[in-house]
Amino acid sequence: MRNALGIVVFLAFTFFLLTAAFEIRPFGEPVHREMDNYFIMHAQEEASANNVVTSIVFDYRGFDTLGEATVLFTAVAGVLMALRSRGVKT
Repeated sequence: MRNALGIVVFLAFTFFLLTAAFEIRPFGEPVHREMDNYFIMHAQEEASANNVVTSIVFDYRGFDTLGEATVLFTAVAGVLMALRSRGVKT
């Protein structure tokens, strides 16, 4: 029974991977071309930035970037707190 369940799970997972491999889009082909064209055409006038990537990261997705920075800061603070020596005097 246990071997049969393992085989079924393995076959289901293999089917999922093969389906995903055949359905994947070609590398470099954008998913939403309308959004790409919008950002390219309006980045400088809306965000006053010459670099489109910079305008997307800091202006269009500013709150997302702020959240990522907050998570990174919290992770670093947690690691430092976990690694600090507790009450050891030299």
